[in-house]
Amino acid sequence: MKDLEAEQFVFVSDRKERRTLAQSHPNSGARLADPNQPVGRHVLIVDDDLDLSSFLSMELEADHFVVDQIHDGAEALQALEAKRRYDLLILDLNLPNLDGLSLLKQLRLQQSRLPVLVLTARARVEDRVHALQGGADDCLTKPFSLLEFKARVQSLLRRNAGQVPNFSIIGDLSLYRDERRVERNGRRIELTPREYAILEIMMRNPGRPVARALLLEEVWNMSPESSTNIVDVYMKYVRDKIDLPGEPRLTHTVRGFGYELRVS
Repeated sequence: MKDLEAEQFVFVSDRKERRTLAQSHPNSGARLADPNQPVGRHVLIVDDDLDLSSFLSMELEADHFVVDQIHDGAEALQALEAKRRYDLLILDLNLPNLDGLSLLKQLRLQQSRLPVLVLTARARVEDRVHALQGGADDCLTKPFSLLEFKARVQSLLRRNAGQVPNFSIIGDLSLYRDERRVERNGRRIELTPREYAILEIMMRNPGRPVARALLLEEVWNMSPESSTNIVDVYMKYVRDKIDLPGEPRLTHTVRGFGYELRVS
C-alpha cells in the first residue's frame, strides 16, 4: 500500500524521475485505472518534451485510451485541421514552430467543442488566465501529480461525454460503456482498445452499415482516402471474438462499403 500511495502522488517533473517510475512500476497505469472513466477514447498529446509525452502516453494507454503524440505545434495544428477525430487534446504551451496559445486560438476557430487540457511550466496566474481565455478548458502547472493529471482527464471527458447511453444490446451481444465490458450470451469478450472502439461505433449503429472510411477516420485518425486494409484486419479480430462457431452471426460484411451489426 505504501508503494501505491507514493506512486499516486508522484510529481511528474524531471526526466530522471519519470524514467525511474516507469521502470519500477511498469503496470502502474493499469493498477490506477478508474473503472468508471470513459474508455476507448482518442487523446492527442502535443508536447516537445519527448520523455514526458511518452510517459503520459504509457499511463493513458494502460487505462485503455488510444494515444497519438506530436512534438511540434505547426504539425499538430495541421493534423487537427485535417479533421482527425480526438476526444481530448493535451497541450503544452512551449512548442517549436507554433506556440501552444497560437495553436489553441487557431484551433478554436474550427473546433469549439474539443476539450483541451493545457500543461504549462509557467507558474504565473496571468499565464493560466491567458490560456483559459484563449480556449483551454483546464490548466495544469508543471510539475504535477500523476493522480491529479488522471483526475483532470477523466473530468474533462465526463463533461463532454454527450448523450451516448451506457448500455447497448444487439441480439445476445451486450456492451457496457462505463465498465468497458462486452458479453455475448453471458460469455465475457476481451477486446483490445482498438477492437473495442470498432465495436462501440458499430453498436451505436445497429442494423445500419458502417463505412470502412468512417472506422479508419475515427479509430485510427487516418484519412478516409488512405490505402490500407487495417480496418479489414481488425474487423476479422472482432468477428473471431464475437461470432464463435455454432453461434448466429452478428457481424456482416457490406461489400464495397464496410460492415454491419445485425441479427441474421
